[in-house]
Amino acid sequence: MNTAIIVAAGSGKRFGGDIPKQFLKILGKPLINYTLERFESCDSVDELILVISESEIENISNYVNQSEFVKLRKILPGGNSRAESVFKGFNAIEQRSANIIAVHDGARPLVTPSEIDLTVKKAEEIGAACLVGKVTDTIKEVAHGNIKCTLDRSKLRSALTPQCFRYEILRRAFEEYRANESVTDESSMVEKTGVEVALVEGSGTNFKVTTKEDLLVAETFLRVEKDRDV
Repeated sequence: MNTAIIVAAGSGKRFGGDIPKQFLKILGKPLINYTLERFESCDSVDELILVISESEIENISNYVNQSEFVKLRKILPGGNSRAESVFKGFNAIEQRSANIIAVHDGARPLVTPSEIDLTVKKAEEIGAACLVGKVTDTIKEVAHGNIKCTLDRSKLRSALTPQCFRYEILRRAFEEYRANESVTDESSMVEKTGVEVALVEGSGTNFKVTTKEDLLVAETFLRVEKDRDV
């Protein structure tokens, strides 16, 4: 059983407004619905677990019609951090049938089913895989107000999601590093255990909606997709 944990428990403070960004509507649908649709359509994913902020649990039916998503098995309240929210989703998985666990940011609605499938399959082969994007900016290393050097961007990648792992690999990482505040994603936890994480090249359109400008860009891409499918 391959399970995707969709993390949408953030408060969206940087975004502003009373409604968390993952529930704001784009072209008439909440952002989170687009994310769920991508995973619902993937043959490599068997079930979905949605983790949202505890304050939105009572309101979730206003955003997500659970009957529209056959694979959506559980909706859970998140924790005080991303790691805690993912861990809560992880603990809801049936261990006996668990195979690959995919973790995805709910605020990345433009991930493609192909990217999901490729990352899941790579994790099935290797044990751990992270979807990544090429770095297009010139990156500087700085110290004490000065530029120390320019990094070789051909050797750099930005971490995207989904990030996919065999169940036992992610469990060990949680046991050892969940409380480490320097850990910002699941791949970095797994890396610390000594497990090699394979990369899967992803698209620059799979960005995380963080600002109001991001929301407008996401709407543009989704409108193009909608027009193309008509």
